Amino acid sequence: MRKVIGIGETILDILFKDNQPTAAVPGGSVFNGIISLGRAGANVGFISETGNDRVGNIILDFMKENGVSTDNVNVFPEGKSPVSLAFLNERNDAEYLFYKDYPRLRLDVTMPKINRDDIVMIGSYYAVTPALRDKIKELLDKARECGAIIYYDVNFRSTHKNEAIKLLSSILENFEYADIIRGSVEDFENMFGIADADKVYKSKIEFYCPRFICTHGGDHIRLCTKGMQKTYEVEPLQTVSTVGAGDNFNAGVVFGLLKYRIRRDDLDDLTEEDWDKVIQCGKDFSANVCMSLSNSISKEFAVSHRL
Repeated sequence: MRKVIGIGETILDILFKDNQPTAAVPGGSVFNGIISLGRAGANVGFISETGNDRVGNIILDFMKENGVSTDNVNVFPEGKSPVSLAFLNERNDAEYLFYKDYPRLRLDVTMPKINRDDIVMIGSYYAVTPALRDKIKELLDKARECGAIIYYDVNFRSTHKNEAIKLLSSILENFEYADIIRGSVEDFENMFGIADADKVYKSKIEFYCPRFICTHGGDHIRLCTKGMQKTYEVEPLQTVSTVGAGDNFNAGVVFGLLKYRIRRDDLDDLTEEDWDKVIQCGKDFSANVCMSLSNSISKEFAVSHRL
């Protein structure tokens, strides 16, 4: 069975509404998608790190409950598990404050076995941070050598805008490794000062990677490949929280690749109909997660969408 292997941070998200805490849920951008895929019956693994403390235990227990192995999670004895405060506004979009205390030695883990046509998911600041670059490259080199599909969610927040130039070489290197790149309009505004998806594709992405999905919040999705450009509308939704929306769009796209048996060698020849089905999975996963305070798809939704 094909595997999905994610690498990224684990964090405890404490959600605030009207300045009062309303929920505490394990999170992390790639982590949220991996949990959803585990719930939907995918064979998943996750490479990460957490502290030897109560928050770390909550996260490890949550992974086990959702069918995600903890074999590749480094539990560090010094430092503390990271926590984020997510303040939801009237549209239920979040503004974040992060609290992190990592040790000097990071991500001291053995890498999992990767087979041809497995899917490796990377993303967010974790995929470009200098402290972890060697580990990220080790995984990407292994994935490329084995013939896995590499899915890169840029997820470049405004908090790192001032680091964009310093991190550019790592961002472009990730573009080069990637088979599919997904980002939001905000990501590219933060990195390049460009908000137009087609311009981003032509000037920044196409040279490195031929497949690009650009999301625009609850507005629309733009797909750009060598052979086609297409806009997908997003149906209006009464949201509870949008915290995991993008992460679960990624999970849905990866779910679609598995469900429709799309392998690495198939990517160049995908038809419009193939992409329609894959993007629809992304939309379905994303819509479901917006209906609750959870960062991942509901267990009921997962049961009806099992692989």
